[in-house]
Amino acid sequence: MQRLKSILSKHSNWEPYNEYIVRIEGFASTDFTLCIENAKALLEGISKEVCVKKGVALDKNSKMSGLLKTAFKSLGYPSTSTILQIGTAIANVGQQMGNFRNEIGTTAHGKTIEELQKRQSSIHDLTGNFLIEATSIVCCFLIEAFETDQPLKVIEDEIDYDENESFNDFWDEQYGEFEMGDYSFFASEVLFSNDPKAYKNELRAFNLIPKDESNNIEL
Repeated sequence: MQRLKSILSKHSNWEPYNEYIVRIEGFASTDFTLCIENAKALLEGISKEVCVKKGVALDKNSKMSGLLKTAFKSLGYPSTSTILQIGTAIANVGQQMGNFRNEIGTTAHGKTIEELQKRQSSIHDLTGNFLIEATSIVCCFLIEAFETDQPLKVIEDEIDYDENESFNDFWDEQYGEFEMGDYSFFASEVLFSNDPKAYKNELRAFNLIPKDESNNIEL
């Protein structure tokens, strides 16, 4: 589930769902029933969150397949045959996850000793791992499809004051130093410390000026 972890980390507002991943990985070798239950809860939770974020009403009695279809539709995909096939496939994965959980679960209903022993034989590593990975893929799809319409804010590169000596000298020549008692600060330091955005804007403007003209500008 490493890819899903990376996506949750990239889109920090989804990170609370890491709690389910911790449980899934923790129970994978001790109680696969609980592993499956948490995988289903993860898929269900993300599907609901997509619908809520899109402002789409949910049917309280909807099964997993219906919930997934609603989440898929809320993403705004056109009703083409290909998209409908994808949506159906996603819904089927969710439904089978729920069915598998019901088949091997121990907590939903009391079971006899024979039933408890029988359920162990129904848990095949390949089947279980496939469903877990399928769940992870669907969760990744839902989050990434949603975030496509919610692009990350562009993080501006940090600017190092000491790496812009030419601009600092230019700015200091224009405005000199500011003295406060026993302390004095260059104008460029004041601008950088008090209004980093303004500093970046002025630096950007300065860098657009031909080098042989920068010393002749009057502010």
